[in-house]
Amino acid sequence: MEAVDHVLAAHDFIDPDKMGVTGLSYGGFMTNWIVTQTERFKAAISQNGISHWPSFYGTSDIGFYFTPDQVGGEPWTNEEGYREKSPLTYAPNVKTPVMFVHSHEDYRCWMDQSIIFYTALKHLGKEARLALFMEGAHVFRSSAKPSIRKRRYEQMIGWFDAHLKKEATNGPRSKPPRSRSR
Repeated sequence: MEAVDHVLAAHDFIDPDKMGVTGLSYGGFMTNWIVTQTERFKAAISQNGISHWPSFYGTSDIGFYFTPDQVGGEPWTNEEGYREKSPLTYAPNVKTPVMFVHSHEDYRCWMDQSIIFYTALKHLGKEARLALFMEGAHVFRSSAKPSIRKRRYEQMIGWFDAHLKKEATNGPRSKPPRSRSR
């Protein structure tokens, strides 16, 4: 968020009321985390991200070392840590509309990661959309067939257009002062 503050201070043409956030893989995890911790972004797209560390530990092809390195310990030795660091835990906090994009052939971050968070948000009455692609691996944004990549981008652009091109409903907000130092 410090980087966002810096960019907003340096570039007065950015409307802080119409910002979106997206990321893939760990960036998808960070997107999931961000929407549970702040209302700063008006739309989010989580791509092939992590939302529940215990299930990620047991399904990912990345190996047994990754999750303990990121979270600490194993799910049975650090139950609280896994819960505390899982975006799913904070689903009730989400106010940002979230689109989940995931590919069925992703063995790094299985599609259950998007499905479980999407299901929780829908259950809680939050605005969410799930776009599953039956073809494509973990980085299908750049490795899937062009027709699939095109459909994926069209859906993502449509989501951001629908949420970021709307008029701000909360009235004007003052922008942070432009930074003078370089």
